[in-house]
Amino acid sequence: MDRMRELIDKLNEASRAYYAEDREIMSNYEYDALYDELVRLEQETGITMSDSPTVNVGYESVDELPKEKHESPMLSLNKTKDREELRDWLGDQKGLLSWKLDGLTIVLTYENGELYKAVTRGNGEIGEVITANARVFKNIPHAISFKDKLILRGEAVIKYSDFEKINAGIEDVDAKYKNPRNLCSGSVRQLNNEITARRNVYFYAFNLVEAQNKEFAYRKEQFDFLKGLGFDVVEYHEVDKDSLLKRIEGFATAIVDYDVPSDGLVLTYDDIAYGRSLGRTAKFPRDSIAFKWQDEIKETTLRQIEWSPSRTGLINPVAIFDPIELEGTTVSRASVHNISIVRGLKLGIGDKITVYKANMIIPQIAENLTKSDNLVIPDKCPCCGGRTEIRSIAEAQSLYCTAPECPAKKLKAFDLYVSRDAMNIDGLSEATLEKFIGCGILRSLTDLYHMDRFEAKIVEMDGFGQKSFDNLISAVETSRDTNLSRLIYGLGIPGIGVANARMLSRYYDHDCDKIMNATQEELASIDGIGNVMAGSIVTYMSDETNRALIGDLRAELRFNEVAVDNSNESISGKTFVITGSLIHFSNRDELKTKIENLGGKVAGSVSNNTTALINNDVTSNSSKNKKAKELNVPIISEEDFIREYLGEN
Repeated sequence: MDRMRELIDKLNEASRAYYAEDREIMSNYEYDALYDELVRLEQETGITMSDSPTVNVGYESVDELPKEKHESPMLSLNKTKDREELRDWLGDQKGLLSWKLDGLTIVLTYENGELYKAVTRGNGEIGEVITANARVFKNIPHAISFKDKLILRGEAVIKYSDFEKINAGIEDVDAKYKNPRNLCSGSVRQLNNEITARRNVYFYAFNLVEAQNKEFAYRKEQFDFLKGLGFDVVEYHEVDKDSLLKRIEGFATAIVDYDVPSDGLVLTYDDIAYGRSLGRTAKFPRDSIAFKWQDEIKETTLRQIEWSPSRTGLINPVAIFDPIELEGTTVSRASVHNISIVRGLKLGIGDKITVYKANMIIPQIAENLTKSDNLVIPDKCPCCGGRTEIRSIAEAQSLYCTAPECPAKKLKAFDLYVSRDAMNIDGLSEATLEKFIGCGILRSLTDLYHMDRFEAKIVEMDGFGQKSFDNLISAVETSRDTNLSRLIYGLGIPGIGVANARMLSRYYDHDCDKIMNATQEELASIDGIGNVMAGSIVTYMSDETNRALIGDLRAELRFNEVAVDNSNESISGKTFVITGSLIHFSNRDELKTKIENLGGKVAGSVSNNTTALINNDVTSNSSKNKKAKELNVPIISEEDFIREYLGEN
C-alpha cells in the first residue's frame, strides 16, 4: 500500500506537470514503467484508490439527491469536557482514543469488492445518497480485495490548507466560506460531482459496521483490517487508565498544527463484546464517549464594534478588543454575527468580555461581564451614510443599509454579476471594479456593456493599456451569449445560489417573465425552494427598480436556452438515469439535453422516482443496474429509449 500511494503521487505529479504546466519531470519510458508497476500492485492487492491514474471517474450531474433510510440508526455520542471523568468512564478496560473529526459523516457500502453506495448521516435515520460524489473523494478505494458485503462509517473532511486555498481564490468577501465543515458539507452534497472533485474531500474511517462472514474481537483489529483494504482511518492510540491523560495531552499539543479539522476526541472500548454488553440509551451508545476540549477563555476589554456592509446590504458587527493570546495565537477581533446576539450579550464599549476559540479555531465572545447594554446601533451606513434598518429574518435580527447606491453594496453587486458562475466577464477584479465605480464608468450593471464609451479614459488608467481594454471589451461581448440561470444568480437575490438559479430557470422553462411574476405560494411549492427563499424572490421581483434593471439587462443579452417541448408525453415529466457508454449520442450530455428539451429530467442516481435506467449493457452487475433491479426500475438500452420514448426506429 505504501508503494502504491508513492506511485500514485509520482504519476499524478508527472501528469499535472505535463498537461497543466507544460513541463516534463520524467520521461515517457519512466512514466510507463511506474504505471505498469502500479497496475501490477493493484491486481496483486485487489485495491484501487480513487486518485489512481488507472481510474477514470466520469462526472455526473443530478437534479436532486435521493434519500435513503440507514440499515441501523446513527446515534450521537455522550460528551464530557472533564479528563478525570473520561478516565473514570474507561475504568479498568483498554480503549482506543482517536480524533473526533469535524466534517460530514458518511456511510460506505461495498459489494463484490466495489463501492456500491455512499449515504450521508442526515438525521441519523435517513441520509442522502451521494455515491457519485464519494467516487471522487481523494482517498477512497474504488475496489478492495474483500468481496463480501462491507459497511463502514467515516468522516468526510476538507483540510485547513485546502480550505484556505479555496477561500483565497474567492474575491467576494460575502462569498467566502466560513469554515471547512460548511465547505465540506456543501461539497459532499453537490449535484455535480465535478465540483466535489475540485474541492479535495478526504475520507477517514472510524467505525466498521459490518464485514460479512468475518468476526473481530477488538476495535483495533477492525482498524487494521480497514487499513489493509486501503482505507485511511482516523489517527488513534491504545490507552488504559494510566496512559489516558498523557495521550490526551499529546492530542492537545498536536491540534495546534493539525491540518484536518477536529472538534475533540473519541474514546471507545477496544473489547467489542464488552462494549456491546453495555447496550445503549435512547440517544447514545454506551461503548463510546466524546471528549470536547475545555475552552481556553481569557478576559479582555471591548474597544469598538466595526460595522461591515456587504453586497446584500447586510451590515455585519465585528467586535474589536484588546489583543489576547488564545490557543497559541494573538486575537483581537471576533464576529458578533447579528443584532440579536449583540443585544443578547448586552454589549457596550469598554465592557469587560471573555473570549474563546470555538473548536480551538474561531474567536467568539463567551460572556459580557459588565453588561452595560449601551451600544448604539448605527442608524446610518458606515460606508455611504444611508439610512439603516433592523430586519427580522429566520428569527434573528440583522442590520441592513437601505440605500440602493451604497458603494459597498454596489461593488459587491458588480463583483457577483461578473463572477464565473454568473456572467463570467474576465478582467474585472474587485479592485478594477472599485476603480471604475469610483470614476463614474460604472453606475448600473448595464454600464458594463457600454464601457467602450470610456476607451480613452480606461487605456490611460494604471494597469491598463490598449490590449487590456480590447481584451476586456471582448470578454464583455462574449458574456452577452448566456442563459437565464446565470442572470438570475448574477442579480444577487438573497438566498439564491447557482443551483437554485438553475432550478428556477428549468422549472419555468427558461422564461424570465414567469419567474418575475410568480407568487410566493407557487415558488414555495417548488422542491428545494421553501417559504423563506420564495419570499426573498417575490420581494426582489416586486421592486420596480429591480424589474427595470432586469428589463435593461435582458435587452443587452442573448439567451441560448432551447425552449422545452412538452408535446412528447412519453418523456415529459419523467425521470431517467444514464450510465455507460453511448452509441447513437456522442456523449451523455447530448442525451441529457435531448431529454430535458422534451420536458424530462435526468438524475445521477436510481431511486423510486426513476422512470428508466438507460444502459447499453443491460446485463451488467454495475451498482446502478443492481439498484434498478432492487427497485423494479426498467433497464433499457439506448436503442430501446429511441424506439419507445422518441418513437424512432
